[in-house]
Amino acid sequence: MQSCRQSRGDTVMSDSENAQSQDAGSHGEDGTSRVTSPRVGNKVTVVLGAQWGDEGKGKVVDLLAQDADMVCRCQGGNNAGHTVVVDSVEYDFHLLPSGIINPKVTAFIGNGVVIHLPGLFEEAEKNMRKGKGWESRLIISDRAHIGRLMAPILGTTKKGIGPVYSAKAARSGLRICDLLADFQEFSERFKHLASQYKSMYPSLEIDVDGELEKLKTYIDRIKPMVRDGVFFMYEALHGPPKKILVEGANAALLDIDFGTYPFVTSSNCTVGGVCTGLGMPPQNVGEVYGVVKAYTTRVGIGAFPAEQNNEIGELLQSRGKEVGVTTGRKRRCGWLDLVLIKYAHMINGFTAIALTKLDILDVLPEIKVGVAYKVDGEIIPHFPANQEVLQKVEVQYETLPGWKTDTSAARTFDELPENAQKYVCYIEDHLGVPVKWIGVGKSRESMIQLF
Repeated sequence: MQSCRQSRGDTVMSDSENAQSQDAGSHGEDGTSRVTSPRVGNKVTVVLGAQWGDEGKGKVVDLLAQDADMVCRCQGGNNAGHTVVVDSVEYDFHLLPSGIINPKVTAFIGNGVVIHLPGLFEEAEKNMRKGKGWESRLIISDRAHIGRLMAPILGTTKKGIGPVYSAKAARSGLRICDLLADFQEFSERFKHLASQYKSMYPSLEIDVDGELEKLKTYIDRIKPMVRDGVFFMYEALHGPPKKILVEGANAALLDIDFGTYPFVTSSNCTVGGVCTGLGMPPQNVGEVYGVVKAYTTRVGIGAFPAEQNNEIGELLQSRGKEVGVTTGRKRRCGWLDLVLIKYAHMINGFTAIALTKLDILDVLPEIKVGVAYKVDGEIIPHFPANQEVLQKVEVQYETLPGWKTDTSAARTFDELPENAQKYVCYIEDHLGVPVKWIGVGKSRESMIQLF
């Protein structure tokens, strides 16, 4: 059977066709060489969530990290959570880039990340017990802010991430470079920050001396990992050819600027956060892969237009085992909402899509897809910024036939049932972005690559 992908004649540029720009020069009348355009250098491949998080970004990163030289985190903190299954062993990542599973990879935590030092070492040791060494391969930007300090119970995920970003914006935050410089000066600034937290949260009890003693014990351990992040990144981009992967945390609809504000995270989880969170120019951004779950989920409160508070939502929750890796909270579930995916694409410019958890839909006789929003009886051409407006949108659905067949053993696009193929093609056509991967299970082998 000729698939809808084949019949449309999709073409996708290969890496070799999409070659990097090289030095360009000209010669003056006296024969001297002049630089007429800067060398771009290596480009980074970016993996970003296109919904409210929990799309399966870790699986895509794990695939790409197999032949990567470097994997980076650019924003968020241990409020993110990725689960990766390799050789039947399950690894949970919150702060470390999940691509560190590859023993040849250098992992870089950029300046945009909030680093909770006890959590970092605890997470690393837990994964090391499963056979993955890491310490010699981890680099940390000296400009990254130190997380959670005396705010363990604050923020939407109770990880203290929001208060750290607040302190950063208020210019009272503490960075890794401060910890490694003059500890006495660091201690004074820490005490000042503690008094600020106390005035904001009167019930918060802070053992200032105990916290400082704890932080002091990390200095010698973390020092070998710390670099000037901007210089480190520049050398990686402009040195020998390298495959550099950037692993986004959270997702587009949780972005501090573009998400469903105020029910968002405290960082930019869209493509702009890659540049500001690593200290690199936009010209070095290459492929941008959007990760899309085959349905929609959300943790916590906030508008969710396509949510199904019914047996469909319950079925998706139970079949998809939709419980947050970081929070342990049940995820709210609903149909795939292409209005919000299109919105995420407007911001991020996805070059391809990874469609995950298609197998969860295997039992449904028909599947709905959100394709437009109506407000007060009128279709609107944009994604509403205001929460109250978003709460009252009426989602317009297209109904597609299900396939009622187990897809978990499929390893090629052609092995998928015809209606599953049509579902994938429908998404591609609506977004105008090709689907590069389709996930039909938890393991690495369950990611079907289309091109």
